[in-house]
Amino acid sequence: MTLINLRNLGVTLGEPLFANLNLIIDKGDRIGLVAANGRGKSTLLSAMAGETEATTGDITTARGLRIGYVAQNVDGALMGHTLYDTVLTALDPEQAEMESWRVDIVLDDLRVPPDLWHHSMSALSGGWQRVALLARAWVSDPDVLLLDEPTNHLDLERIGILQEWITTIARAVPLMVISHDRAFLDEITNRTLFLRAEKSHVFALPYTPARDALDELDIAAARQFENEVSKANQLRRQAAKLKNIGINSGSDLLLKKTKKLKERADSIVSASRPSHQDKSAGDIKLTNSGAHAKALVGFDKTEIHVPGGPMLYSLQPTWISPGDRIVVLGANGAGKTQLLNQVIGALSAEHPTIRVAPSAVTGVSDQALTQLEAYDTPLQAVTSCSDIGDQLAHAQLANAGILFGMQDKPITALSGGQRSRLAMLLLRLAQPNFYILDEPTNHLDIEGQEALEHELLAHDTTALLVSHDRTFVRTVGTRFWQIIRKRLVEVDSPEPFFTQQMHRGSV
Repeated sequence: MTLINLRNLGVTLGEPLFANLNLIIDKGDRIGLVAANGRGKSTLLSAMAGETEATTGDITTARGLRIGYVAQNVDGALMGHTLYDTVLTALDPEQAEMESWRVDIVLDDLRVPPDLWHHSMSALSGGWQRVALLARAWVSDPDVLLLDEPTNHLDLERIGILQEWITTIARAVPLMVISHDRAFLDEITNRTLFLRAEKSHVFALPYTPARDALDELDIAAARQFENEVSKANQLRRQAAKLKNIGINSGSDLLLKKTKKLKERADSIVSASRPSHQDKSAGDIKLTNSGAHAKALVGFDKTEIHVPGGPMLYSLQPTWISPGDRIVVLGANGAGKTQLLNQVIGALSAEHPTIRVAPSAVTGVSDQALTQLEAYDTPLQAVTSCSDIGDQLAHAQLANAGILFGMQDKPITALSGGQRSRLAMLLLRLAQPNFYILDEPTNHLDIEGQEALEHELLAHDTTALLVSHDRTFVRTVGTRFWQIIRKRLVEVDSPEPFFTQQMHRGSV
């Protein structure tokens, strides 16, 4: 049974975001919506929810269809409500008065602790605000769920609870979900829509196998494009010969044929150009300047403390060698970032138990990207930390997805993804041989995450990093340190930790 039918749908906001999108959502569909930042994912969900008008095409829904829509941001009007009332106000007044028990059941199903129910939305963390919006959408008993970044701000335990909820309690409700968490998409979806400016693609597969299938299509399209370009070039050579003959003979007919051959060649190239080459996100490129030391960082027995407070955990003598990409694993609040901060501190001042090799050139990026606060604009940031000059700086910024119009604006005006890409660009320009990265995939779209992974692997970089992104950790990590009962120990794999965290909230 068709629940939602998109026909030739397109949206233009200043520039075309997507066009000619055709999609049918039936019962049983779990669709992952994937595209680079700024390509219209949120706009599409908003249009399907009836909150944004499409530019072209139409959206048809089954009669009486109830759509549960979870937007990325909390409506300002809800911020003064309690979590409980935020969910309750999704019901009509009569239901709210007679059936408030629905709210209790939904909050219990989503494992929201009762002591948070009556906290103000403005006092809740971003993660709990996301859960409140999901509960608000679910309490009205929707026929379809549209979820925009439901895992934003959630730790692994809450992501585990959300995955379990989607695959059990909400399993009978079709959904379309935007997420940059590839492991999450693999767990909960059975179809994937890759939204593109012109030719979007849908596969009856979760993200990872769907991405493989898309790559095959893109490779085939690139080969076809090369063949068509070859044909076009042959036509252009023929046109050049005809032009010479026409000029020498004074034949207007031959000159007209020449013009038609050129137009045909241009048409062939234009029609066959792969649409996927038009990407909104810039490249992420890193380098590894190399190091001659056998160990870039050496640890004696070291204690990690809360600043000015008690010990969080200790670690036994160990080291970080060139080519190691060490991921620090631990629950939220366990002190992962404190370890990174201790190593950073040892770079500028003598540390009693941490030794950094003189050859170490360190590039640091923290969760909040505070390293960007020293600069007013992206252009100033690039020119201040390198000697590449304004012209090359403009080109480097554009290549990182920060177009010319944004390069002289305050860094605060950049999106989260653009700020992350600027931070990676500044790291590359510093030419480090040792990266310290705290949640580097925060705010990056999937394309950006994959670009960062590629660069870390291609240059065999050395890194100490913290990340909650399971796919990123699995892809780039070569060693794993886990905080277990006040000790930091080396483990063979992150999988037991992931499993433990994902099932902490299970009952």
